[in-house]
Amino acid sequence: MGGAPTSGTAGGGSTAVARLVEVVAQLREHCLWTAALTHESLVEYLVEESYELAEAIETGHTRTEDAEELKGELADVLFQVLLHARIQQERGSFDFDEVARFLTDKLVRRNRHVFRPDGTLQDSFPAAVEEIVAGYDAAKAVEKPGRRTPFDGIPRSLPALTLAAKSLDRAARAGTAGTDGAEEASAPGPVTEEDVGNLLFDVVRRATANGVDAEQALRAAVRRFQRDVTGP
Repeated sequence: MGGAPTSGTAGGGSTAVARLVEVVAQLREHCLWTAALTHESLVEYLVEESYELAEAIETGHTRTEDAEELKGELADVLFQVLLHARIQQERGSFDFDEVARFLTDKLVRRNRHVFRPDGTLQDSFPAAVEEIVAGYDAAKAVEKPGRRTPFDGIPRSLPALTLAAKSLDRAARAGTAGTDGAEEASAPGPVTEEDVGNLLFDVVRRATANGVDAEQALRAAVRRFQRDVTGP
C-alpha cells in the first residue's frame, strides 16, 4: 500500500492527533485487513460505532466519574473518520487536516451569531435561541441553493422514528406544518418519556399482531406528511 506522507497535525499542532494520523497511515500500509477496507465496507462499522456511542450516552456514561466508556466510543467513531480521510488521501484527494479545516470554516460560516466572516468573535451574542436558529438556517440556505423543500437533504435511510422527528423539526423551522394529526398532537395533558415509550411499544405490538411492518408504516406516514407540507 502506498507510503504517502501523513499530513500535518489538526487542532493547532496537537502531538496526540499527529501520532494518531500517523498510526492510521501505518495500519493502512502494513496491516492487510486495514489496507483492504474501503468506504463501502466501512459503512457497517460506522453505523455500529455510532450506535454504541449513542448507547454509552443513553446509559449514563457522561458523568465525570464514569466517562471512560464514552471516551472509548468517541475514539472508535473518530477512527472511522480517520480511515475515510486516509483512503481519500491515498487517492490524492484530501487528508484529515483538510477535513478539519472544512469543518472549522463551516462552523464559522454557519454560526455568524458567534463569528465574523474572518473567524474572530462578534462583540455580542444573541440571547434568544430562535434568533440563533434563524441565522443558522439562513446561512445554510445560502450554501444549499438547490434545495427546494424543507426536507431536502434528510437521509431517507434514517430509522423511521428519527426520520419522522427530523421531518417535523424541518417543517416547524420552515414555518409550515402538515394537517394530519395536528389536533391530536396538540391535545392537552401531561406527556412523559414513559408515556410515549409505552404508546410506541403498544403501536408496534398491535402492528405486529396484525401483520403490519411498523417501520414501513411510519415511513409511509412521513411521506404523506411531507407531501402535505410541500404540496403535490
